[in-house]
Amino acid sequence: MKRLKRILSIELPQGQSAFLWGPRKTGKTTYLKERFPESIYYDFLKTDLFFEFSRRPYLLREQLLAKDRNRLKYPIILDEVQKVPQILDEVHRLIENRGLSFILCGSSARKLKRGNVNLLGGRAWHYEMFPLTTAELKDWDILHILNQGMIPDHYLKKGYKKSLQAYTQDYLKEEVFAEGLTRNIPAFSRFFEAMAYSHGKLTSYLNISRECGVNSKTVKEYYQILVDTLLGTMIKPFKKRQNRQVITKASKFYLFDVGVAGAIIKRHLLEEKGEFFGKAFEHFILMEIIAYNSYKELDFEINFWRTKSGLEVDFILGGGEVAIEVKGSENISKKDLYPMKSFIDEYSPRIALVVSNEREERVHEKIHIVPYRKFLNNLWLGNIIK
Repeated sequence: MKRLKRILSIELPQGQSAFLWGPRKTGKTTYLKERFPESIYYDFLKTDLFFEFSRRPYLLREQLLAKDRNRLKYPIILDEVQKVPQILDEVHRLIENRGLSFILCGSSARKLKRGNVNLLGGRAWHYEMFPLTTAELKDWDILHILNQGMIPDHYLKKGYKKSLQAYTQDYLKEEVFAEGLTRNIPAFSRFFEAMAYSHGKLTSYLNISRECGVNSKTVKEYYQILVDTLLGTMIKPFKKRQNRQVITKASKFYLFDVGVAGAIIKRHLLEEKGEFFGKAFEHFILMEIIAYNSYKELDFEINFWRTKSGLEVDFILGGGEVAIEVKGSENISKKDLYPMKSFIDEYSPRIALVVSNEREERVHEKIHIVPYRKFLNNLWLGNIIK
């Protein structure tokens, strides 16, 4: 399998530690081993290591203090650190008393956050690894991405369908059930499927609770589990100023990978058109925006805008600075532009874009209609928002 150069850049001053979070198989371990080849490495996915350090977390301190001092110049990497949360007390002590630096890597911070575990009190920077982005690929095909997703192992494999199916099952088992994040396995399994079919739409906890047979409060908690385990993100509505015509409460939920979302509902796209293509296309564009925002350390807000009458703009960035509508169509009509015009009249964004499947860029009044490849190129160059 070919190696791909990742955009994520971890540059740590001497003595600085960091957390690196990201869903399974996004490439965290590969990146760390290539970026820090001299580092001492502990992998708590190894059963013997997990049991040994769970029983005796002080072994980390004793083993490291026995190492040659030159080896300790590099960050010590603890992979899947959430499995051994008590070890963070030892990490804290080694940072404070010995000046060592660590990279604490994992696929879920939920167990640590909810267990009142020592998160080092601001002594560690935070990074996140995402699935692949178009900026990391030389040549790419839109249907290939939408069907296979951007998890490196799935994107690069020919037999991706079985890999995607196994991945979704493994996540249910390993990230949710095995971590003890919920006890009602049948209900969560039903929720997982119902969530996938309402993916990218206004989230109704009540409607989904009816489908999976648990109360809406539990459904809300299930969504939070997915967010905390980095399986998805909630996009909140834009509300720069209160307007009675704008829906301001319901959020939208998007899974972290377009291929995983498609695998759950058994979606397979054969052509670049239709409702399913449009929803997957919108999801893909959002994932690029989220990764860009994180990797470039910009921290701008990502929202959507929708009125009670149904007018909607997919993504509002930077508190209204940039408005983006995503359309999978090859021919954008004046009717398609009406929601964006309404948003422009109300909020006057600096840039108003319709990301589309059209072949040539054009401007209609104040709206730029842009082919998706050009949009993505401009996004990663910092020409859209920075």
